[in-house]
Amino acid sequence: MKRFSAYLRGGLQRRIFLWFGASILVASVTATLVTWIAAGLGEPTWRRNIDRGRSYLRGEFARVWDSPAEREAMARELSQSIETDVMLLDQDGRVIATIGNPCRRGAFSMAIERGGQPVGAVRICGPRHRFRPFWRLGLPLLLTTAVLWAASGAIARRLGRPLWEISRVAQDIGAGKLSSRASIPWRDPGEVRVLAQSINDMADRIEKQMADQRVLLGAVSHELRTPLARVRVLLELARESGADAKTLDELEREVIEIDRLVGELLASSRLDFAALKPLALDAAEMARQALERAGADPSLLQVEASGTRFLGDATLIARALANLIDNAIRHGGGLACLRVRARDGRIAFEAEDAGPGFTGGDEEQVFQPFYRSSKDGRADAGSHGLGLALVRRIAQAHGGSAYAVNRAPQGACVGFEVKGGAPES
Repeated sequence: MKRFSAYLRGGLQRRIFLWFGASILVASVTATLVTWIAAGLGEPTWRRNIDRGRSYLRGEFARVWDSPAEREAMARELSQSIETDVMLLDQDGRVIATIGNPCRRGAFSMAIERGGQPVGAVRICGPRHRFRPFWRLGLPLLLTTAVLWAASGAIARRLGRPLWEISRVAQDIGAGKLSSRASIPWRDPGEVRVLAQSINDMADRIEKQMADQRVLLGAVSHELRTPLARVRVLLELARESGADAKTLDELEREVIEIDRLVGELLASSRLDFAALKPLALDAAEMARQALERAGADPSLLQVEASGTRFLGDATLIARALANLIDNAIRHGGGLACLRVRARDGRIAFEAEDAGPGFTGGDEEQVFQPFYRSSKDGRADAGSHGLGLALVRRIAQAHGGSAYAVNRAPQGACVGFEVKGGAPES
């Protein structure tokens, strides 16, 4: 019952089956009509042969008519050869011999004459097997139509099943079952396999994105508790002892920390929902503004490129630059240089510091969300581990990548690159 209801819902498969079947039926009927018409075109020859046969039988019966034994033997031989009943009549129409059964169906008679005078007649009854010609023609036609129609059903199912499978997966994903995947055999058409693979890839990305969001929200909810708890403690101290400058400064730092974390979350959400708004930007100008917002010395900016325009989202690029500068200040012993350079059709932003550098393996790990190194002096308790992870995501959203290397003899360089080139405004 489930299969039947699924078939009824599969409109494409049903239509393919019906159209195939109708085409086969029309073709069969047309072939039959053409055969009959072609047979009808040869009717004059067929009639001439019948007339010749009648003339021959009349002559033979006229020759032996006066001999009852020979006459009946010839009638018996005729009955056996054409598989029907034969009656012999005299010139007055009385039956003088019957081979088989008396005629009860359509029959035709041949007048037997000798010297121009009728001497009797031969009546040939209708065929004994009335329906044999129909079955000889109709049964093969019905069998052929049934086989071809069954084949059309198999073809329709093969064409419609992959689309039904893809539709099922799309419905599952829409209902929140993100683990659902389309299973398409290798023998199905290549275009269908490509579509199914695209659906599966989309489901993989959505599932991964939702999992990342759950992890991010869970971790951020935990991270927000720390500065909020500090704010509550400071507020209690302020109430008990009266607000002083130091307490207010600490409150301000905690509020700024919460604001930074919320800003990173907002930037991350823009990436999750592909809400980028690309504009023509100048890399040197974006770097200069980032230094100003961070309160750093503008002379730390070094531009090593003649053309620094590119297409990007101003808000996200500003967030990435702010995170680079903040990382150098917090974990690298201070910002030594913010460099802008062009290479291989890309624009690179690099923040150099004068700190102890990275220990082995940290160059890649620092871009993981919520990663905090405990092997060197680059991490502190105030880090949430989101800054450089967000830098990498912003770079990837702009067709680039993020990287971190140690500098000789001391310090580290953390940077990211984006696709360069943008029309002059």
